[in-house]
Amino acid sequence: MSEASVKSTTAKTSRVGRKAIMIPKGVDIKLTGNDLNIKGPKGQMHLSIHQYVSIDIENDVIKINPSKDKSLFTRTGSGAKLKKSIPGTVRAKIANAVLGVSKGFERKLVLVGVGYRAQTKGKMLSLAIGFSHPVEFHAPEGITIEAPSLTEIVVKGVDKHLVGHTASMIREVRAPEPYKGKGIRYADEMVVRKETKKK
Repeated sequence: MSEASVKSTTAKTSRVGRKAIMIPKGVDIKLTGNDLNIKGPKGQMHLSIHQYVSIDIENDVIKINPSKDKSLFTRTGSGAKLKKSIPGTVRAKIANAVLGVSKGFERKLVLVGVGYRAQTKGKMLSLAIGFSHPVEFHAPEGITIEAPSLTEIVVKGVDKHLVGHTASMIREVRAPEPYKGKGIRYADEMVVRKETKKK
């Protein structure tokens, strides 16, 4: 059974929120009240589920529906809009967590510049990027940083948001400059070059 073929029967919610989530093999999910614990081969994550949403787990399928407590909602205004939109947000977070603990996320960066290099020492990333001294970056909890070569950096983890945030912090140490493109950039990033000033 494919994920697209499993639909929630609840109407009046977002299209994203109506899509069920298939639980892959090796992933264990436990719901206690509004706390969802997701554990897999790559690690585990904990999510607090919004009170406007109810979670149903059955036959390795997770369904997200608006809460059955009608007293939480209003017919007009922001409350009514949130009732329709929050299931899609919660669904996206749970889907990312399930993918993270089963396969993990990674973001690649490259160093562009003569003499630029990156090395890892345990949880620390050492960057030689044209400053008078190496710049040291400590990986946050739950993140692994690798340097497969002197000009490549790979950020890995189970939390998609944390992986992206960590990669952006490393990039900000020396963002690519617009004339020669020197600096730290994402592997798939296109740097728009400016023409050098002419006398």
